[in-house]
Amino acid sequence: MNDIIEELSWRGLLAISTDLDELRKAVRSGPVTIYCGFDPTAPGLHIGNLVQLLTIRRWQQAGHRPIAVVGGATGLIGDPSGKSVERVLNPEQVVAEWVEKIRGEVSRFLEFGNEQNGALVVSNLEWTGALSALEFLRDVGKHFSVNRMLDRDVVKARLETAGISYTEFSYLLLQANDYLELYRRYGCTVQQGGSDQWGNLVSGVDLIRRTEGASVHAVATPLITKPDGTKYGKTEGGAVWISPELMSPYAFYQFWLNVSDAEVPGLLRVFSFRSQAEIGQIVAEAAEKPALRAGQRALAEEITTLVHGAQECARAVAASRALFGQGALEELDEATVAAAVAELRPFSVEPGELPPVANLMASAGVAQSVSAARRAITEGGAYLNNRKVAEIDAVPDPADLLHGRYIILRRGKRTVGAVQIGLDQVK
Repeated sequence: MNDIIEELSWRGLLAISTDLDELRKAVRSGPVTIYCGFDPTAPGLHIGNLVQLLTIRRWQQAGHRPIAVVGGATGLIGDPSGKSVERVLNPEQVVAEWVEKIRGEVSRFLEFGNEQNGALVVSNLEWTGALSALEFLRDVGKHFSVNRMLDRDVVKARLETAGISYTEFSYLLLQANDYLELYRRYGCTVQQGGSDQWGNLVSGVDLIRRTEGASVHAVATPLITKPDGTKYGKTEGGAVWISPELMSPYAFYQFWLNVSDAEVPGLLRVFSFRSQAEIGQIVAEAAEKPALRAGQRALAEEITTLVHGAQECARAVAASRALFGQGALEELDEATVAAAVAELRPFSVEPGELPPVANLMASAGVAQSVSAARRAITEGGAYLNNRKVAEIDAVPDPADLLHGRYIILRRGKRTVGAVQIGLDQVK
């Protein structure tokens, strides 16, 4: 059995915990059961959730048993942590649909069936749905001091601004009850979450101590931030989703490929399953030849394969290379081309006679003006779907369109843009 505490420590994934010495003793004495919760506040999970998923996967690989709790109940309430205003409550049917989608996403990262440490995925609606208000108040609420709850940073911040409803104020009791229920049902003795969840995590530890007289643990991962201190998980288009329905595998791959050199070592430690020695070698090689972006490529390929599979990763790699003249664009499937074009923010034209290539290059941002585009063509530096444009007044032939509606334009080696025919979405 691997020492999971040492593993999390060198990867920078152990921000805070309850008694660390006791936790070390617990994990070294045999397999433990650990749980992490995922609330259905959206139709899928993003890379902030992925940190938690991959971390409980590491626990399982170290021989421990993971439980992923999908918040069928807590998703109906909303966690105030990290929110400056009250959440909008989603309809029950919507939450139920999101629970099933997230259940499927979570299940892809865990192993099932092993009697000793096979994973479980459960919804907390199983035990919360039938809980009456009187039972909740007597059996759970009785153990919480309102004074201490008011001292929580998230509550104080909300009271000073927009205020907080009793609904969200009570969220921590529901999460604490989850831990108690999992302790009773499955012998769960470790809860994991993000460091912004620490107040919720330790509330469950305290509730189990008060009701069962048992000592259990909580561990928190740090918030994964960029070198400037801002959070990961957002692009200009929104969250970085792990569902292909919400973010294409190509766009997901590009996100990792485009991180800065300074970000690579930390991201490899958090998201990669390579060993410490292997990561050190990648970082050293990348530092020697930064122009090759070997660290970004290793990161992007491993995570895209892990999340979307080897086939989708291969398609994303092929598209990324082809856009810059290192492969045949015609060999890419339509969905991959559409995703690549979307990332390039294409210039759209109506169906019919196409303008000259020089005009399209200017409209797509590949050249600063039509005259600059014409100079690029004259100098031999203009490409349409990776074929050199030879005539200064060349007009694209309809046969040149990729999948009947896309054109990739390139000036030189690195300046790329796209044109799509029509505005409707490809089906």
